[in-house]
Amino acid sequence: MEYSLVPDKSTNHQSNEQPMHGTISPEAVLLSQQMSQQLALQNNDDEVDLAELWRAIWAGKFLIIAISFIFAVASIAFALSKPDVYKASILLSPASNEGAGGMGALAGQFGGLASLAGISLGGGGTDKTALSLEIIKSRAFLENFINKHELLVPLMASKKWNQVNNILILNHEIYDESANKWLREVQAPRKPEPSQWEAYQELLKLLSVAQDKTTSLVTIDVEFYSPEIAKQWLIWLVSDVNNFMREKDEKEAQASIDYLTNQLEKTEVSAMETVFYQLIEEQTKNMMLTKVSAEYVLKTIDPAQVPETKAGPKRALIVVLGTILGGILSVLIVLIRHFTNNGKSTKPKEEILA
Repeated sequence: MEYSLVPDKSTNHQSNEQPMHGTISPEAVLLSQQMSQQLALQNNDDEVDLAELWRAIWAGKFLIIAISFIFAVASIAFALSKPDVYKASILLSPASNEGAGGMGALAGQFGGLASLAGISLGGGGTDKTALSLEIIKSRAFLENFINKHELLVPLMASKKWNQVNNILILNHEIYDESANKWLREVQAPRKPEPSQWEAYQELLKLLSVAQDKTTSLVTIDVEFYSPEIAKQWLIWLVSDVNNFMREKDEKEAQASIDYLTNQLEKTEVSAMETVFYQLIEEQTKNMMLTKVSAEYVLKTIDPAQVPETKAGPKRALIVVLGTILGGILSVLIVLIRHFTNNGKSTKPKEEILA
């Protein structure tokens, strides 16, 4: 077998090209550097550097101080512009309801006979306390209360109270006291003179009614610029709701007596006559209670007093919250400006690298 000493051209060609594959071209090196720089920039964008945040805040410390100071001054001015508000309170207890107990006893004793005659005695009395509290907050009652005591002007036109002279100061841009004329500038359908609905909404904001479920005691609060007016409104409220419930029960008792007397004349059953006589007796007792009891539903435990300390506004809290708000807003402004400027400064570098 003979071997050729002449080298193979194909083998020689492959051996010459192999070193060329092993070397890295300058273009590949440049591409690798660009990719690494982009990855580094991306990692820097994704990570929040606390040191950088602190440097940005420290660099903008004068802007933060200035904005916080402006907010603090504005908060002080706003807090001082708000008038003092006083809260008068009264503590009440439910009055005993003897009439309801008597009717309940009669319902248990003669309920069957009364039902045969078509009369419903009822199994128990109505919770007059809960009813009276809902009446106090009702629109019809409060609108009548405002009209009865002429509260529209002090309720809708007052702006503060003169403590030295004990005078309620009115807003002359809303109401002209000398001409007895409303000057409000409002859009239709509202009129310069406040409507009953507006007055009711305003009074409802000043009124607070709460009942303790454990003791059944009732607390009514009224907040207003004048402490004496707040006390007087409380007294009127309790008196009016008692009178309202008294008149309501008096009318119902009189109607029941008239109805029972009419039925008594028609009945021929002796047992039913006994029922009617006792029902008339109980309704007569109810009528008597409405005549002699001044505090018919709500009885005063702790009467309303003129408050000597204001209930609001919380001026210190307003100033603190306003200053904190200014500080937070100023820090956000500084950080947004810092990162916006950094983004603009790095953008030309990225374009050059691209």
